[in-house]
Amino acid sequence: MLYFNSDYMEGAYPAILEKLSKINFEKNTGYGEDKYSKSAEEKIKKICGCENARVKFLVGGTQTNAVVIGGILRTYEGVIAADTGHISVHEAGAIELGGHKVITLPNKYGKLMAEEIERYMNTFNGDETNTHMVYPAMVYISHPTEYGTIYTKKELMDIRNVCDKNNMLLYIDGARLGYGIGAENTDVTIKDIANISDVFYIGGTKAGALFGEAVVVTNPNILPHFFTVIKQHGALLAKGWLLGVQFDALFTDNAYFEITKKAVKLACKLKKAFIEKGYKMYIDSPTNQQFVVLENSKMAELSKEVSFSFWEKYDENNTVVRFATSWATTEEDIEKLIDLI
Repeated sequence: MLYFNSDYMEGAYPAILEKLSKINFEKNTGYGEDKYSKSAEEKIKKICGCENARVKFLVGGTQTNAVVIGGILRTYEGVIAADTGHISVHEAGAIELGGHKVITLPNKYGKLMAEEIERYMNTFNGDETNTHMVYPAMVYISHPTEYGTIYTKKELMDIRNVCDKNNMLLYIDGARLGYGIGAENTDVTIKDIANISDVFYIGGTKAGALFGEAVVVTNPNILPHFFTVIKQHGALLAKGWLLGVQFDALFTDNAYFEITKKAVKLACKLKKAFIEKGYKMYIDSPTNQQFVVLENSKMAELSKEVSFSFWEKYDENNTVVRFATSWATTEEDIEKLIDLI
């Protein structure tokens, strides 16, 4: 059986396991105050070009979104997101549980566009009764999006400008950031992400780590007591070095970007094969997630030898499915799948 369900089905990038094994009997300070976490923090700040940023390591994506959004917003504030955004669809109401409304706007190929945000804010600001409403204080976007699509630098800057105009913060979910940075023909770098956002995170869980996300607060004033906020949300890992070691390994010798770029290259090879064989792509994704429209009979046949993700019904006879490559996907895996389709 071939597995293309998601990008977090395998364990971890070998260098991580080697390092964890090597330091297993070391005595390390807890709560992210260890030397490995400090080393990873400095490497991340350097590669992002933001020496004054603060970096904290958390365990998972939903936890990270809940901590960051819950830690920044006041009780009467909400966060704007695309209607397909992870916090609005696939986090089981975690943000709402923390007391903050997710204000959803229409998406364009999974992306939240500046003009939609501006249109909403013009309506909100023009409403004489808006003091009775949830105040939109943050914009949340994912890069890449849930559909594997990516923003251009101009699109990000346009969103940033709307945020500045309306006194809103910009938070970028980077659960798959490595795959976005590694996309072909992208003009967005990790330094751009750091420069344009107020806070973002670098996903590890879906990009070679056993678990873990690195939160980069580029505007430290918005989270003055971040450590305490993390603790209050039950998200402070006592053995914090388990996170630090992983990111220290991923950001050594450019490993994070090399392994994610390889996954994108293989996904694009797979996309090309689907197109050449006459399949319809549901969306044009330049990253590691590829969405294909399969006839239901073909889907049933293929599922006997390949595991992939159901995405949504296309029509009575066809279904949209997702094939995701990861840092651990091999050329052999792709060739076998191409033969089967």
